[in-house]
Amino acid sequence: MDLHNFIFGVYPYIATTVFLLGSLIRFDHEQYTWKSDSSQFLSKSYMRFASNFFHVGVLGLFGGHLVGLLTPHAVFQVLGVSDMTHQWVAIVAGGIFGSMCFIGAAVLWLRRLFNSRVRAASRWMDINILGWLALTAAVGLSTIPVSIGHASADDPQAMIVLAEWVQSILYLHPSPDLMRSVNGIYRLHVFLGMSVFLFFPFTRLVHVWSAPFGYLGRAYQIVRSKRSAAR
Repeated sequence: MDLHNFIFGVYPYIATTVFLLGSLIRFDHEQYTWKSDSSQFLSKSYMRFASNFFHVGVLGLFGGHLVGLLTPHAVFQVLGVSDMTHQWVAIVAGGIFGSMCFIGAAVLWLRRLFNSRVRAASRWMDINILGWLALTAAVGLSTIPVSIGHASADDPQAMIVLAEWVQSILYLHPSPDLMRSVNGIYRLHVFLGMSVFLFFPFTRLVHVWSAPFGYLGRAYQIVRSKRSAAR
């Protein structure tokens, strides 16, 4: 097996297994580390701006990749979404959310590196994962000029091939040869993205599993201060 077939035929399953099993083991054995380890109380400089940019960007990218790559091509055709419309939506949305993710991750990473108080309270993996996410977003943004070139030539083939490869992994019949036909910048971006899942259980990203969605539907809480109660 050559390196290409390993990365695009075997590595996705390694990353997914570590992602799921590693998260489960960490939750079972190290629940006290299952947190985001916020450093806002140490330093508020750029925190709110960078954190909001990062989280909105990541959520937008995750949702866009989920829909764009896992939806069968035939479904888009039935819905009347042409290949070129799909590609331009991906370019615009990817540019917006990718830029937000990159800016947010880069600022948070630099803050972890150069703010002495935050650096002292940071683990190696806290710094590593932010740098890796910023790199992944930067490479993702680097695919946009290539995608624009394809779109300008009315050629959506690369987008279709990427979706077919992802779906082949999901349906357990990996087709790594599909990835040989796409530009190397796409392959690098895919590798970096898969590696995020590999690192996930060992980082503070695990708090994503505990996202408090229940808060969206809970009843309002009435809070009274002592002063108002005395009246």
